[in-house]
Amino acid sequence: MTRTQRPELAEALADGLHNIGDAARLSGVSAKMIRHYEAIGLIPPAGRTFAGYRIYSDADLHRLRFIKRSRSLGFPVKQIGILLGLWDDRERASSEVKRLAESHAEELGRKIAEMQAMQRTLQQLARRCHGDDRPDCPILDDLAGPDSVGAT
Repeated sequence: MTRTQRPELAEALADGLHNIGDAARLSGVSAKMIRHYEAIGLIPPAGRTFAGYRIYSDADLHRLRFIKRSRSLGFPVKQIGILLGLWDDRERASSEVKRLAESHAEELGRKIAEMQAMQRTLQQLARRCHGDDRPDCPILDDLAGPDSVGAT
């Protein structure tokens, strides 16, 4: 390989590329997650310096920020891959992106409803518990009830 294909780190940094530490700091994605996203194909394989250090372009950082924002909205990795594919496709139909967003919003709504039901149940159980020195505990009784795994 020629030196231009695998520059020295100082040359790469002078050309506006970033090492993994800088990429992590600038994108808000940890170095460990950057390597993971590369391994699973969410970002392309990093360029390498002559010594083998990973180097990232501004486009790579933009992609990492896209992934981070998608994760902050709760999109699963598989859907992020689909969103990235749509983002890369300038011929895409926005209707597909909208469908993914609406589907994810509906799933979040279901999860929120489930968590609210869990919260209400725990609040009711806590209200029934005396929280004193007595061994009687409606919370433990409920957890050990017939719906518990391994109950007899």
